[in-house]
Amino acid sequence: MSCYLALALITVVVLAATGIWNPFPGMWEWLGSSRSLSEPAPAWQARVGGRPTQVTFAENTVIVEQRTRVEARSLADGTQLWERKADWAAVAGGPADAVVAVGKILEKGYDLLDPRTGAVRRHDDDAVAVWTYRDMLLDARCVAPTDCTVTAWDPRGTSPLWSAALPGVHSGLLADNPDLLATRRLTSHRVDPAAGGPEYVPALLGFPVDERVYVLNTATGRMLYEAEPGPEERNSVVGGRLLRIHARPGDGTCYITVTGRDPATGVQAWQRAGINLRTADSGGCAQREDPQGARNVLLGTGPDGRETVLDAYDGQLLWIGDAGEKVIGVDDRYVLVRGADGSTVDAHELGVTGDRWNRRLDGKSTGALTPYAAVLVGDEPDRVIAVNPGTGADLANLRTRADVLAVGPSGMIISEGREIGYVRFDGAPGDDGGYDPGSGYGDEPGPAPSLSCGGPKNEVCEPVRK
Repeated sequence: MSCYLALALITVVVLAATGIWNPFPGMWEWLGSSRSLSEPAPAWQARVGGRPTQVTFAENTVIVEQRTRVEARSLADGTQLWERKADWAAVAGGPADAVVAVGKILEKGYDLLDPRTGAVRRHDDDAVAVWTYRDMLLDARCVAPTDCTVTAWDPRGTSPLWSAALPGVHSGLLADNPDLLATRRLTSHRVDPAAGGPEYVPALLGFPVDERVYVLNTATGRMLYEAEPGPEERNSVVGGRLLRIHARPGDGTCYITVTGRDPATGVQAWQRAGINLRTADSGGCAQREDPQGARNVLLGTGPDGRETVLDAYDGQLLWIGDAGEKVIGVDDRYVLVRGADGSTVDAHELGVTGDRWNRRLDGKSTGALTPYAAVLVGDEPDRVIAVNPGTGADLANLRTRADVLAVGPSGMIISEGREIGYVRFDGAPGDDGGYDPGSGYGDEPGPAPSLSCGGPKNEVCEPVRK
């Protein structure tokens, strides 16, 4: 019998090699056939060319970044629209003016692509770094190591909005969205930190250059302030303020003082002592991290061990937790809190007393907060639940082991290996690609982003010069 099997195998190999008959593609397709990513099944599911590193909604498409290429898929049915070789990709713009910036590591320049067709809308030969926002794109170019320029563009604009000189760009500021001096997002098991997509550009940005901080007004392109942190100090630019976080060792502990300054005048706006913004590592007071938070709020721990959320603009306490509670998600509107018993998740509206909603989950559950949904993840059993951040109503409830890579106003992208799937939220449109321009920030109670120079926290604007 073994001789017959060997003869049959040799015959099949010969037929395949000569091109007469090749069963192997069909066999591999059958062996690699996809099982459903979730129960209930996604609206569509597709296998991409490589394991996704980041996924972003852009108009009625899904942009899938992989290690050496980027591709776009239709939000309606998941079919591939275009593909391009690239080392990095990032989406700028909103529902009506999205673009995809792509480039290669260690090569200057980038292309801005139309998300639906992949056509080049604008080409740049000189930029070394790009920052993408919902309402703006910034790039940096250098004619010398100590002579650089930051330029602002409308996402689909062809003429610069403004340009600002920098004395240099740190060697780490390369490719897409390199770190600036801002907040450090909370991370969550199985939810991508960038799942919410591009945010509105902050009114002020902090650029690190040669161990100094340069504060840039993104409405006017004017450098407002230059600071040099002291040996026990870390600076960040959050909520229209320059934060000076001073951590002094003494008596076997760290004495922490946080000061918020107005970069336009240098005047101190507020100060708080004793709140740990988690900039220092566990080994001492050396500050190696940005403060934790999101947009214009800061997450810290008080002297009594209770977690708290501060307004970076005026230093006010927006929320103080009870003993044992753990913040798992925060933004300008809400804070998600896992209870001390580990079995509940509560949502609070910042500045408002009482719970907005709560629900019971198993003790290993985690979560994340995006502009469009609060995503709760359970491991025993494996489950992903997306809820309305304002009401707690279910938007999607899945039994799945997949990760959540992108969350938009009408649904989310889940992924496992090379498989991605689109899960449409309950009540979302089903026949138009699903993207609702009216959703997101501003539709729920709480502060909404502003496109003016004031920003959502009424940061100081530059006076208009005639």
